[in-house]
Amino acid sequence: MKPNYKELLNAITTFVFDVDGVFTDSSVLITTSGELLRKMSVRDGFAVKAALSAGYRICIISGGTNEGVRQRLQALGVTDIFLGAGHKEEVLRDYMEDYQVSRGEMLYMGDDIPDIPAMRYAGLVTCPQNAAPEVKAISDYISHLNGGEGCVRDIIQQVMRVQGKWEDFFSAAND
Repeated sequence: MKPNYKELLNAITTFVFDVDGVFTDSSVLITTSGELLRKMSVRDGFAVKAALSAGYRICIISGGTNEGVRQRLQALGVTDIFLGAGHKEEVLRDYMEDYQVSRGEMLYMGDDIPDIPAMRYAGLVTCPQNAAPEVKAISDYISHLNGGEGCVRDIIQQVMRVQGKWEDFFSAAND
């Protein structure tokens, strides 16, 4: 039996996130010119910046290919962004090897069936409240928040709080 997810938070050094359905609400708005638009939470962005400044690694693995998504994440400071990932588990295995990240150090948040193979590599498997039932069934933690509505911040904040880094971030920001 796996330990309670809270017992696993202290070992996390690396966050891996899907984009659509995690950073977004899974909706795609289509303009008359065919441009695809997505909405992301600025609160999730704040937490990403806090995590990066505290020394955590953040990796984005998405099947989507929207360059606007890449630009938004890069603006937050994320450098490990893998878009167009048809086989997310292969990308994740390479990432783990390149950065020498163990399963126990890694948290993965995904929301749908294409995430499942990669999620199985993580020591802590998480998902938004509105994730697919198959993803919820394998998750150690299901956020009380939906994708695009703060679930990224929820899990980053929990990890940083357990490790005493959330309050440190605010102390440094207020100095």
